[in-house]
Amino acid sequence: MTTEAFIEKKTGTFNAIDGTPIYYEVRGKGEPLVFIYGIACLMNHWHAQVEYFSKTHQVILFDIRGHHKSVPVANVNNFTFEHLAFDVKGLLNHLEIKSAHFVGHSFGVPYLIKTYEQFPEMFRSITFVNGFARNPLKKLFGLDFVEPLFNFLREQHRRSPDLWNNLWRGMIDNPVAFQLAALAGGFNIKLTQFKDIEMYGRGVSRLELTYFFELFEQLLKFDGVSVLPNVDCPTFIIAGDRDMLTPTSYQREMHDLIKGSEFLLIPYGSHCCQLDFADYLNLKLAEFLRSHSSH
Repeated sequence: MTTEAFIEKKTGTFNAIDGTPIYYEVRGKGEPLVFIYGIACLMNHWHAQVEYFSKTHQVILFDIRGHHKSVPVANVNNFTFEHLAFDVKGLLNHLEIKSAHFVGHSFGVPYLIKTYEQFPEMFRSITFVNGFARNPLKKLFGLDFVEPLFNFLREQHRRSPDLWNNLWRGMIDNPVAFQLAALAGGFNIKLTQFKDIEMYGRGVSRLELTYFFELFEQLLKFDGVSVLPNVDCPTFIIAGDRDMLTPTSYQREMHDLIKGSEFLLIPYGSHCCQLDFADYLNLKLAEFLRSHSSH
């Protein structure tokens, strides 16, 4: 029997300020460590970190509003980073935690930047994994097509929601889509277990398109660069040098703007370094957390 088997998982739900139920899971004891996944992702993206860090920390995960068990959303207009930040504040209040270490991946990084701007007192440290402080898709693959395509698809969905919901599930939840996600730099297919890619695809396909569009619009509009020079807690920035979705220039920009931040470049790392190089990332993150522990 493994050590993980002895670590109890506690689950629960609390109501956000607008009444949206926010689902969470807690494992282990020690300094609180909160993991936030990316847009349309799921808790499984952190499974290697949960297994590792729940032996030394109180590991906390939650479903972003509109994702998986954090439904239904009380008001679709509340898919803003301001409301997302209040969800985290509400989670810590619910768990009676004053401050924690935070780790965010991809969309979870601007999520944390906005949360820090609103509630800096909650942060013992921040770790950004393959993240960005401003829209990384403006010139994806050197082309300016993401925003026009997004606007077109959103308008088509408004006209025929049932049709597009079915198309969405069919396009995402199949092996071809998994392979394309890997080829686009989302995963290192030689290192990431296929079941993790498959689980990701199925998770994406089950997210309501209305919710996805609202959050994706937040991503396109976000610019938190001005917040970074004011970050005054230990910060660790992790980048994968094969990440084509959020190229390393975005992580280096954050590193340059956050005084005293630490930077790690993972060779051959894709957009999901926490899956590609889980052991290496865990060791480096553990070193960072130990050096900034309150004990």
